[in-house]
Amino acid sequence: MTWPTTLSIGAPPVLTSTIISAHLVDYLIVAIYFVFVLGIGLVARRQVSDSVDFFLSGRSLPAWVTGLAFVSANLGAVEIMGMSANGAQYGLPTVHYFWVGAIPAMLFLGVVMMPFYYGSKVRSVPEFMYRRFGTGAHLVNSISFAVAQLLIAGVNLYLLGTIIQALLGWNLYVALVVAAIIVLSYITVGGLSAAIYNEVLQFFVIVAALLPLTLLGLHKVGGWSGLKDQITQAAASNPDGPTAAQQLSSWPGTALTGFSSDFLSVIGIVFGLGFVLSFGYWTTNFVEVQRAMATDSISSARKTPIIGAFPKMFVPFITIVPGMLAAVLVTEIAKTKAGDTVAGGAGGTVTYNDSLIYLMRDLLPNGLLGVAIAGLLAAFMAGMAANISAFNTVFSYDLWERYRVPGREDGYYLKVGRWATVGATVVALFTALFASGFSNIMDYLQTLFGFFNAPLFATFILGMFWKRMTPTAAWIGLIAGTLSAVTVAILSEGTLGSLSVGVLPLSGQGASFVAAGAAFVVDIVLSVAISLVTEPKPDSELRGLVYSETPKEDLVDEAEKSLPWYQRTLPLAGVALVLVIALNVAF
Repeated sequence: MTWPTTLSIGAPPVLTSTIISAHLVDYLIVAIYFVFVLGIGLVARRQVSDSVDFFLSGRSLPAWVTGLAFVSANLGAVEIMGMSANGAQYGLPTVHYFWVGAIPAMLFLGVVMMPFYYGSKVRSVPEFMYRRFGTGAHLVNSISFAVAQLLIAGVNLYLLGTIIQALLGWNLYVALVVAAIIVLSYITVGGLSAAIYNEVLQFFVIVAALLPLTLLGLHKVGGWSGLKDQITQAAASNPDGPTAAQQLSSWPGTALTGFSSDFLSVIGIVFGLGFVLSFGYWTTNFVEVQRAMATDSISSARKTPIIGAFPKMFVPFITIVPGMLAAVLVTEIAKTKAGDTVAGGAGGTVTYNDSLIYLMRDLLPNGLLGVAIAGLLAAFMAGMAANISAFNTVFSYDLWERYRVPGREDGYYLKVGRWATVGATVVALFTALFASGFSNIMDYLQTLFGFFNAPLFATFILGMFWKRMTPTAAWIGLIAGTLSAVTVAILSEGTLGSLSVGVLPLSGQGASFVAAGAAFVVDIVLSVAISLVTEPKPDSELRGLVYSETPKEDLVDEAEKSLPWYQRTLPLAGVALVLVIALNVAF
């Protein structure tokens, strides 16, 4: 792993050359956007009277608000820079992160798992783990989740800093500090409500930024057929890179996975990404689940991820396609893809993470450029705010209150949550340095998801559908699963940069799929074996926590029956499933 010289702590905060040439109108648009962001935070502050208001918006928000926030919270580094980087490097196979690696799990969360989360009235996902398995699994889950959010918040903060650097030419470290202060200001003031309402605003700003970029780029290359022709020509002159066929068809996705076998590539995508990583992220990640838990009813909680699935399935057209366009329209990205080392970018050398910034530079006129800059800033703030707001809830409720200072008045934990927000933002400044060492940020993120989400999903899904699973099995399975994912990552080629030893012939994001699969299998096998020789909890304590022990009436909202079909959970989920199957077939 190499570190950009601009990230030296002792580097002076001097201006460098900018990538984007913004004019006064662009700065004005960005300034207006920030006025709205801070204004929402101040308005939300009036609604914060206790810790439930701060951490869960008082459980009062409608489904359409939380549904858009559900998507927007994920429209950070992963969606914007990570997916455009993947689009530039691999092409269409990147859509698997959406149509295989997101939508099915989001529908499963809404239909099956949200009734347990919302119905049990837990304040966080780790608290659900506590009720099901007790202290051991709860402590492991709380600590691992908190660490993961600090690392991923650093990803969003790093990319937010690169936009400020590209716009103003500041030293990247100074840009990181400025970006952190902006996000910190409105989360600390308004809590989750400020984050969620800003995420709704940010969703529309992001679309307004990326849709014109996509349309202008396609117009310049002669439409979709022109883009395919140019990718074909570029691939023909670069025998060391992925072929045109690999880039222009989503299946079997060998360029993305790094597997030479088509069959193994499909297995890796379907099992490693589509099942383990995807379900592990969307069904147990409190960053997302927290949005659904802030709703006004169990019906709204179930519909939140399902409503979010509809815009989510079309996000590839404004994230992946621009990356593919950058690979043929932007000279710096095209040379990078051809194997050249090109000076420039956010860190001194052009990487795939710079694709969108350079495409904005080349295609957008001033004015529209300001909207695009605001959209990128919105995306990274949405992602970082989601990580920080989830972290402060878990830290305050699941770690500080339960293990450090229990039994204090509500106002005390509200103060702890605000200080946790400040502390997490400061830590994210340093975890941003790790993110800067990856030329494709998705490599880093998928590695983290394999470590933290895959074993957690195994524990959750087994514990939710098998009442015999024991507390001892839960915490041992979690630790063993995480360690197995770390082991595979270290043994593979390049997944962890200088920490990798290259014993296993795995590279790219396929290594992360294998690591996640290993974590899941190890966790399941150990949990089953240990459960058979240890004492389970009595059935009387499992209502609302295990499917077989929970009456059906506890899992549904009877009032839904009187609503039209398009406002009911199952019909909405069915429509979304049909659409995503059609997209997989078409591409």
